[in-house]
Amino acid sequence: MNNFLSSKPIPTHERLIMALDVPGIEEAKALVSELGESVCFYKIGLELFMSGGYFELIDWLNQQGKKVFVDLKFFDVPETVGRAVRALRGRGVEFTTVHGNDAIMQAAAREKGSVKILAVTVLTSLDRGDLDDLGFDCDVEKLVVSRARRALSLGCDGVISSGLEVPMLRREIDNKLLVISPGIRPVENRQDDDQKRVVTVDQAFRNGADYIVVGRPIRDAANRKEAALRVQNQIAEAFAN
Repeated sequence: MNNFLSSKPIPTHERLIMALDVPGIEEAKALVSELGESVCFYKIGLELFMSGGYFELIDWLNQQGKKVFVDLKFFDVPETVGRAVRALRGRGVEFTTVHGNDAIMQAAAREKGSVKILAVTVLTSLDRGDLDDLGFDCDVEKLVVSRARRALSLGCDGVISSGLEVPMLRREIDNKLLVISPGIRPVENRQDDDQKRVVTVDQAFRNGADYIVVGRPIRDAANRKEAALRVQNQIAEAFAN
């Protein structure tokens, strides 16, 4: 079993990032209120961005003492990406994502201020067949490591990577790289789930993840706060051993 447990000074309860994948701002606020102290770090993405009130939600989360991860996967002309990242400075945003080539990552890193830039490696909804369709003639691990190495050299702070590829990142790249792993499934994956490259909570951290992103297993639970606390307990157990 891998044991690349993160040694970064991150409070254990902050290592869980909840994906606020809900249709609108009011639903997001209701979910945050329902989860209470069980979650202190939230990821807000495209669905909420398109619903309106995105920056109002960021401000509200800050007022609640929560940390914010802006997951918009910026991909555009490098100057445009740089300006977009600059607009997040001073907004109480911890992380944001970019998804592009060297010039895009470099532009984002140049304008980041205190916002940490996370480069997307390979989306967890993609498998080998999907990469073939996209024209990538290499295996997933090699692609993830290549993108992560370039991201770090260009001034990014970390990467988004499936927990399956994290051991390779820890073996191949400086440990200062932040690794955030989505596609976390505390129980067996459902057949209708669009996440293909998934890991459990314990496996993700044993493989070397610094943070995990959990969405549906908490959002769709009968008792969402209880589900979040179960994940927090699993994280605490991983770091206690």
